[in-house]
Amino acid sequence: MRKRAAARQRDVLSVLTASDKPMTAYQILGHLQIGEPDIAPPTVYRTLSALTDQGRAHRLESKKAFVPCRCNHVESVPVLAICENCGSVEEHDGGGLLPKLTALTDQNAFHAQRHIVEIHGLCNSCAA
Repeated sequence: MRKRAAARQRDVLSVLTASDKPMTAYQILGHLQIGEPDIAPPTVYRTLSALTDQGRAHRLESKKAFVPCRCNHVESVPVLAICENCGSVEEHDGGGLLPKLTALTDQNAFHAQRHIVEIHGLCNSCAA
């Protein structure tokens, strides 16, 4: 029996939320296959696409991995601080960035469809 999209999204978000590190689609798939061996990669990719479109998860472009959204980004920009050593990701609300990014892209008549900022460095634990 196929699960409904909302149930599938809850399952994927549950896996993401339980992890303290970003997860690839195949890592998520592996966790889901424990209870549902027949689940296929396209199902996970479709679910992740829906979750990112809804703003409930973020895709780390540089890592090709996903994290759950931990902030409310109604009129904001998610700023993800990614530790290059341990892989942890901290999410920050970049509300003040949206007008500046819009002004910057408006100069070239570019119409952004989504905003996300990734910052790579070391977290406090790894920098010490």
